[in-house]
Amino acid sequence: MMNEIKITVLYFASLAQKAKIDEEIITVQTTDLSTLYQLLSDKYQFELTQDKLSVAVNHEFSDWNQKIATGDVVAFIPPVAGG
Repeated sequence: MMNEIKITVLYFASLAQKAKIDEEIITVQTTDLSTLYQLLSDKYQFELTQDKLSVAVNHEFSDWNQKIATGDVVAFIPPVAGG
């Protein structure tokens, strides 16, 4: 059986608009960032695919296959328009 972990998820720009929040604490099964984004994408109907996003764990950019652990802060960062 997989362990449940509690993490903080940060959403930016269009993802925050879609989710109607910019931060939440959630409990999920131990997983990787790719699976986590898929779960949240299904929940909030995010339209951006992973190849269009950057992801960070504990304020460091990460690979999508990185595992997450209790207490992690995960940020999903869409492309930022120049200006």
